[in-house]
Amino acid sequence: MEQKNFDITRSREVMRLTFDSRSENEEFARVVVAVFATRMNPTLEEIDDIKTAVSEAVTNAVIHGYQNGEGAILIEAAVEENVLSVTVSDDGVGISNIEKAMEPMFSTLPEERSGMGFSFMEAFMDRVEVISSPGGGTSVTMRKKIGR
Repeated sequence: MEQKNFDITRSREVMRLTFDSRSENEEFARVVVAVFATRMNPTLEEIDDIKTAVSEAVTNAVIHGYQNGEGAILIEAAVEENVLSVTVSDDGVGISNIEKAMEPMFSTLPEERSGMGFSFMEAFMDRVEVISSPGGGTSVTMRKKIGR
């Protein structure tokens, strides 16, 4: 029988989590990603930044993506060397104008929301990328270098 060698020193680790689009799952999501990130030995400030950004992305999916209705949210977090990457995806209504949606103070529900979700994500993470289409859902990928 042929024996295979497996490289157990992989340079990339990935975590995937799918949960219902419910506002009470936002706290769960931020804690799970924070615990996953601890393998990188981040500072408390870095953990707080990650948790805030994840909260904003998940809240956007619940409130705007699914308009507080039913759906699933997928989080994929990856560690590669000293960079944490977190992607929050939904299959909701999508965003027709990403550039406009990312402007500070813009909200599709201005009477109820501050419109600062994307601004907070950009402030607390090093890079934020949004892919979306009307009716096709939204995927927000955030990256942060840990331990400058």
